[in-house]
Amino acid sequence: MPLVAFENVSISYDGVYAVHDVNFTVEAGDYLCIVGENGAGKSTVIKGLLSLVPLKSGKIHLIPPMTRRDIGYLPQYKNVRNDFPASVYEVVLSGRLSKRGIFPFYRKKDKQAALESMRQLNILDLKDKPYCDLSGGQQQRTLLARAICSAGKLLVLDEPVAGLDPKVTQEMYDIVKRLNQQQGVAIVMVSHDIHAAVLYANKILHMDQTVQFFGSRDDYVNSAPGRAFLKG
Repeated sequence: MPLVAFENVSISYDGVYAVHDVNFTVEAGDYLCIVGENGAGKSTVIKGLLSLVPLKSGKIHLIPPMTRRDIGYLPQYKNVRNDFPASVYEVVLSGRLSKRGIFPFYRKKDKQAALESMRQLNILDLKDKPYCDLSGGQQQRTLLARAICSAGKLLVLDEPVAGLDPKVTQEMYDIVKRLNQQQGVAIVMVSHDIHAAVLYANKILHMDQTVQFFGSRDDYVNSAPGRAFLKG
């Protein structure tokens, strides 16, 4: 079942195209990795999906019953402030803001969702600790728990392991894989780690301002863009 469809999407900054004529779809249960060189437009595609930048042309369709409230987002770690005075629980619970609707306060199910996402990421013991006192890996787990709290059908990750040590990186990949395979959450991940992308993803979107390849992982490995990128 399709969740999201990009139709001839172009996005520009100051009159210069960052991405042009982009077409692809995200299906329920997909694990899609977006790869490409620096400046290829990978993060711009994500920002378009999240309505963080306006489209120059084209459309991004959310296929009903899919809504923006069903999307969780984990931005690049370097772009996240780590000095705000909030507990781990408060940070994770804030992922439910978009789901409160007309209710002015968090409901019981919101609090249960926050506790469950912390349990999944093994950070319940950090529940009352200040976020700013955590290690980098613990902070990234907390932010992923917040994104999971927000996600209903789709989790969007922009370089989620950038700057993390190898052990924490592997743990993050394992968590995302489990969410996808055991809970059926569709994943869209921007990644510079092409080898991890072809290991975990079932689909690859290779960007170079426009789409160079979109399709299955196996087809990508045997494609001209895939062979060239993997060789590099």
